[in-house]
Amino acid sequence: MVMPDKWIREMAKRGMITPFEESLVRKGVVSYGLSSYGYDFRIADEFKIFTNVASTIVDPKNFDERSFVTVKGDYCIIPPNSFVLAKSVEYFKIPRDVIGICVGKSTYARCGIIVNVTPLEPEWEGYLTVEISNTTPLPAKIYAGEGIAQIIFLKSYEVCEVSYADRKGKYMKQPGIVIPKVEKDERE
Repeated sequence: MVMPDKWIREMAKRGMITPFEESLVRKGVVSYGLSSYGYDFRIADEFKIFTNVASTIVDPKNFDERSFVTVKGDYCIIPPNSFVLAKSVEYFKIPRDVIGICVGKSTYARCGIIVNVTPLEPEWEGYLTVEISNTTPLPAKIYAGEGIAQIIFLKSYEVCEVSYADRKGKYMKQPGIVIPKVEKDERE
């Protein structure tokens, strides 16, 4: 069942979203805050821009940090046909009977800027690392402190058997932007 704004507001009071913006802020900014059935979250002022400067191979099992350049600022320019990683301003604590689904905002999508769909699993918590792609042949600008995507919350009628916290998920309580990682196989 998709959760309405009243439920999200109540869960935010219990620490599900911190800081929490009670209404949708939109004058002069890409909107953020509480919406009808979700929450539009913001991105912080640190970005990891994907680059080919080190001529490495993109390998999720052995990701080379030299593939990113870290920058801080009020905005980020994403190179053509590239992407950046950013973290949310908000810290999320997802209840055991809820899953969040992160989807991009139409304002950015209309400019060819796409946010990867990603789940916020039951009992996951942390700052959300999001991948923001520039699908255009031109440089694209995104803004820190403004909305980047929306979390839609779905509540189950019963709690899951095994949560993200139970299985000690690798992205649990991430404090900042976390690059891809795959846990090592103990047999290796």
